[in-house]
Amino acid sequence: MTLRLGTRRSALALAQSGHVAQAITAATGIAVELVPIVSEGDVNRASLAQLGGTGVFATRLREALSAGECDLLVHSLKDLPTASAPGLRIGATPVREDPRDVVVTRGPSLGELPVGATVGTGSPRRVAQLHRRAPRVDIRDLRGNVDSRLGRVREGDLDAVVLAAAGLARLGLFVDAGAGGPVPGAGSAADLHFEPLGLAEWPTAAGQGALAVEIRDDAPAAVRDAVAALEHADTRTAVTIERAALAGIEAGCHAPVGIHAAVDGDEARVRAVVYAPGGTARIGLDRTESLTKGYIRESSDGNGANVADSADPTAHAALIGSAIARRLLERGAGDFVSRESSL
Repeated sequence: MTLRLGTRRSALALAQSGHVAQAITAATGIAVELVPIVSEGDVNRASLAQLGGTGVFATRLREALSAGECDLLVHSLKDLPTASAPGLRIGATPVREDPRDVVVTRGPSLGELPVGATVGTGSPRRVAQLHRRAPRVDIRDLRGNVDSRLGRVREGDLDAVVLAAAGLARLGLFVDAGAGGPVPGAGSAADLHFEPLGLAEWPTAAGQGALAVEIRDDAPAAVRDAVAALEHADTRTAVTIERAALAGIEAGCHAPVGIHAAVDGDEARVRAVVYAPGGTARIGLDRTESLTKGYIRESSDGNGANVADSADPTAHAALIGSAIARRLLERGAGDFVSRESSL
């Protein structure tokens, strides 16, 4: 038996898919082959905002999975729309990589960049955060793969870019040496400076650092079991909270929302911030939620009765995320989010 794993052709997508393929084979002995698939986001060079957000990368992949062109997909969870695709489900969430953002420069830190320094990003969230953290810089829209983005800094076209630490790490370009500080990895970034940004001050996208292994609802038991071998319970809980909160405020994966849930035993600390366009204002929340306390939801039978829903950990996590969303909306977060980005 050989599983077919559909993947984009970018270096990062191939690295992530290759990692998952190797992990499945190591855990189950089942061979996995990569099936390259081209998405609209790979051939259309318009900005991500114009294309409808990073979910554009998932559309063609999901079509291929539904059509039986492959048996499973690997997504960067931060790029996956919160709405589930008909006939598909997330079969596993492997252990999460570093969820932080990293500022990459030729030497200075973000705080040391001079007035008018150019910083590249295609993310409305990062744009808002940059406006608040470094209002003196000039923000430029940015597309392209990781190497091309780093190249624009190296060649002086940009003074800095903001990237996900997880992607840099999976490409071997970034290693967090703990107390020793960040250092370049074995890849081609030894001449650049990396500055990880703390999650308390700079929360990242829902699901950032995590992967999602997607399969068909009707996948054979052998496929379901092979994928399930990669499941990491704490990662599933954390990203479910984050994505449920994002869905609850009707914000898409490309919206100016930063949220991170950290699971510690039977509790999860959730930090969430919704930014006004351009970072002119923000509404934030920092709460520690119990993962064992029963949450109350309305019964689906329509009689208005309330029932405890804590038996299923994933359902429980989703209810926590929905409660976070309600609190943010009560504080006015809905005024900052375009409902058009929620699909």
